[in-house]
Amino acid sequence: MTEPVLPDRAEVLAILAAFGQRAAESVPEELGSLELTWLIAEFEQRYGIEPDLDDERFEAIRTVDDAVEVLRSAVLTAAGGAASAPRTAGAAQS
Repeated sequence: MTEPVLPDRAEVLAILAAFGQRAAESVPEELGSLELTWLIAEFEQRYGIEPDLDDERFEAIRTVDDAVEVLRSAVLTAAGGAASAPRTAGAAQS
């Protein structure tokens, strides 16, 4: 069985960098609502997964690390949560 490829911090920063056409290093740690909306839309396109985010959970995502955690959780949930050692997006893929 193929283990899910989880988004990592570098991938999330790259997605956010594309929003402002800036370097990933210049993405602030705290996310605004427009950045978060962009990130979720890009995640849905890349992974084909719609994260289960109600308003309360959406508003709780304040930082890049919060976003990474939520997106990784969405991938694991979609995969059934059975992965024991999931790969990250930066890992070599075949």
